[in-house]
Amino acid sequence: MSWQQQPQQPYYNNNQYQSNPYQPGAPPGPSPEYATQYAPPPPQPFYNDTKSPYENDRFKPKKRINDPIILVLFILQFAGFVVVSAISISSWVKDGGLGGGLGKGNTGTSVSLNQHTVYLLLLVTAAALLLSSVYLILEFTSLRFFVLYSTSHPVFTVIALFSVLSYFGFRSRIPLASLLLQVVIDVSKHHKSVYVVAFLALIVQALLAVWFTFAAIATYEKWTPGNPSCATTSCSSGKVAGLIFFLTFSFLWTSQVIGNVALATLAGGPYGCWYYFGPRGEGDMPKHPTLSSFGRASTLSLGSIAFGSLIVALLELLKMILHAAQNNANADGHPVEACLACCAACFVGIIESLVEYFNRYAYIEIALYGKPYIKAAKDTWRLLADRGVSAIVNDSLVGMTLTWGAYAVGLLSSLFAYLYLRITAPSYNADGNYTAPVLLFAFLIGLQCSLTLSSAIEAGVSTIFVGLGEDPQILAIRAPALFGLIAQTYPDVVRGV
Repeated sequence: MSWQQQPQQPYYNNNQYQSNPYQPGAPPGPSPEYATQYAPPPPQPFYNDTKSPYENDRFKPKKRINDPIILVLFILQFAGFVVVSAISISSWVKDGGLGGGLGKGNTGTSVSLNQHTVYLLLLVTAAALLLSSVYLILEFTSLRFFVLYSTSHPVFTVIALFSVLSYFGFRSRIPLASLLLQVVIDVSKHHKSVYVVAFLALIVQALLAVWFTFAAIATYEKWTPGNPSCATTSCSSGKVAGLIFFLTFSFLWTSQVIGNVALATLAGGPYGCWYYFGPRGEGDMPKHPTLSSFGRASTLSLGSIAFGSLIVALLELLKMILHAAQNNANADGHPVEACLACCAACFVGIIESLVEYFNRYAYIEIALYGKPYIKAAKDTWRLLADRGVSAIVNDSLVGMTLTWGAYAVGLLSSLFAYLYLRITAPSYNADGNYTAPVLLFAFLIGLQCSLTLSSAIEAGVSTIFVGLGEDPQILAIRAPALFGLIAQTYPDVVRGV
């Protein structure tokens, strides 16, 4: 008899649970929406092991700034971004943006990127905002429906989980993804701050993308040889390349920090408090958990978040350099060098994916306990390895869906930019030299916007995994159906700590 067919039964003793001084009143159980089925508990009795939500300084970290050196470096690089963009944009405004505007026949000077490109990337940003918002809505509505019914209708799997290359290979994972999404959706319904944080982070990300757009185009305008500003300024292609490299790195690092601050805010706020305190109104949840979590993430833990974000930004930058080397080798007719650069880029991409996968849970440790990055990373490794949670993480389709969705938004943004370039045929791109950087800027804008918005779901799913590794008995109370499936499939994970 499968776990779905077992008779319904409670996971805890009400009298024992109500006697817990940390959870007064009625036991904070699951909402009916995702708890329609109950699974029998595993044979080992560990449900009486109800710990304090504040154990090990959880939700009450020490008042100290973690990783201050990285925090200072982050502030300095952002200050540098401000200075470079201010100098270049002021010159760009003075020169009138080298002409250009919307549509065909209004493309401005042929020397370098100009105001025409600014309008293009602003349209790309608007498209990325729209695509990211639509994708988030699908994640909270249609995706959930498709995942729920895809076991009997394979076509829904293709629509909802387009990253799945083999339906039958992933079919066994669909119930877990379905229940995880249902739990996250239900918690979000009771905590509107989830949507507020997600869309505020998206707006900040979009504003940063617009800022980066103006700064990058203005840098080309000010320091590219042959422009009017070169009469009073030393111009060279090397200077342009160096400044664009710095601006791109700063954009990547700052974008990573914005998205990860949003993730830490949600993990230490509504999702973490739901797991350890229970639903709002039924447990002892602190007041304004989202604001408190944001305060910790944006001040005391900002250096730790910037630490992890720096590693990913450097890997992303290295991958971009390798792709550029591959393109140059192809253009110069050197297939061996192009193949080596492609292999190296793939290898760096694998490392980047592993670091992002690992960092996500480190940020949750930082959000819950206020740990420095290195300590959070070590504890995350021990949690995933010793408790066996990595097996569940690897079997979850949610992260895969969100990641490939972000790449899809990035590619669609690049496609939009490419079509606009082809239709308008700007004079500065007559020989196609600027196609690659424009498409790269468009892809980065779309990718970062989508990843930021998807953090609303990713934070909820990852927080559940961290809580499961630390206190699995709590999930038996919060989401019995989800716990039952995990207990059936991963019995080692749900054993008491």
